Amino acid sequence: MSEVHMARRSRLRDRPAADEATAVLVSAPANLRYLTGCAPPGAALLLAPDGRDTLVTRQDGRPGPSLPPDLGDALRVHALPGPDAEPVAVAAGLAAAARAAVLAVEEHHLTVARHRVLAAAAPRLRLADLGCAVERQRLVKDDEEIAALRIAAEITDQALGELLESILVGRTERHLALELERRLIDHGAERPAFPTSVATGRHSGLAGHVPSDLRVEEGDFLTVRLGASYRGYRCRIGRTFVIGTAPADWQIRLYDLVFTAQRAAREALAPGTEYRAVDRAARQLLEAAGYGGALGPAVGAGVGLEIGEDPALSPAAVGKLDACVPVTVEPGVHLPGRGGVRIDDTLVVRSLSDGGPELLTITTKELLAL
Repeated sequence: MSEVHMARRSRLRDRPAADEATAVLVSAPANLRYLTGCAPPGAALLLAPDGRDTLVTRQDGRPGPSLPPDLGDALRVHALPGPDAEPVAVAAGLAAAARAAVLAVEEHHLTVARHRVLAAAAPRLRLADLGCAVERQRLVKDDEEIAALRIAAEITDQALGELLESILVGRTERHLALELERRLIDHGAERPAFPTSVATGRHSGLAGHVPSDLRVEEGDFLTVRLGASYRGYRCRIGRTFVIGTAPADWQIRLYDLVFTAQRAAREALAPGTEYRAVDRAARQLLEAAGYGGALGPAVGAGVGLEIGEDPALSPAAVGKLDACVPVTVEPGVHLPGRGGVRIDDTLVVRSLSDGGPELLTITTKELLAL
C-alpha cells in the first residue's frame, strides 16, 4: 500500500490551487491514515515543495503499534526532539528549512492554541487554509478501500447474527452492547467503528442512545446499531426487532413505514443523484405519515475512515453522488414513551449498469420476533 499512499500524497501536492512554493501540513488523524497508512497520536505530515514527505511523530521510525513495517522509501519519519515538542511546530520548522513560502494547514482541525504555536515556530511562513482538500480526495474510494469496507461489514453481520441466536429477555442494554463489541473483536475488527448502541422498550428508535441498565422485556422493540473498523475503514448497520412471539399492530405499521422510507432512499443511490434527493426520497414518505420531524437532520452520510464523513445526505446538502462512494442510509422514527424503529445500512453507490447500489450490510431487514 505504500505506493498507493505515495500516489495519494502526489495528488494532494498537485491539486489545482497548489503553488510551487507551498508546503502542506496535515494533522487530522483520518487524513494522516489516508495519506500514510498510519496515524500515530498527535502526529503531523509535511509535504514539502521539494517533494519530500515527512511524518513528524513521537516514534523513532521503527515499526511498532502506531507505525506499520513499511512506510515506503518516499516517506521519512522525523522523531520529535523531546516530550514537550509540538509536532505541527516542528513540521513548520521543516517547511521553512525547505524554503517554503506558504504553509497550507487544516484550519478546521487545528485548535487555536496549536495554530498559534505553529505560527510562532516559523514566523516567515505565510499560513493558508488547506480546507477540506484531503476529505474531498477521500470521497471516492478505490478498490482496496471498498474491499476493507466489505470485510468490516462481514464482521459486523457476523457479530449481530450471533447475538440474535442468544437469549435476550432480561439482559440489559449495556450488557448486550458490550457483548456485541466483544464479538466484533473476536471476528477480526480492530475496534468498534463507533460506540455500539442497544436500545429497548421506550428507548428503541433513538438515534444516539447510550446503553443503560434497562432490561429487555417481552413485547419490546429492540434497536441495535453497531459497526466494525477494519484497517481503519468503518461501516454501520442498524436493525430493529421485536421481543416475543409476535409484534403488535402498531409495531408492524411503524416498522413497515420506516422500511419503505429506507428502501426508497437506497433505491435513489445512483451516480449523478443530488445528495438532497436521497434524503427527500425517505423524508417525503415519513412526512406524509406525520413523522417528518422524526427523521433528524439527514437520512445518511458517507463512511470510510470515519463514520459520518462527506457527503451528507440532507435537505440542505449541495452536490451529486459519484460512483464508488460508500454511504449509510439510516432513517428512523421514535415515539416518545413507546419506542421506535431504526434501519441502517452501508452501501456503495454504483451505476445501474454495474448492478445498482451495492449493499454491504446484509443482515435481514425482515421484522423478526426474537
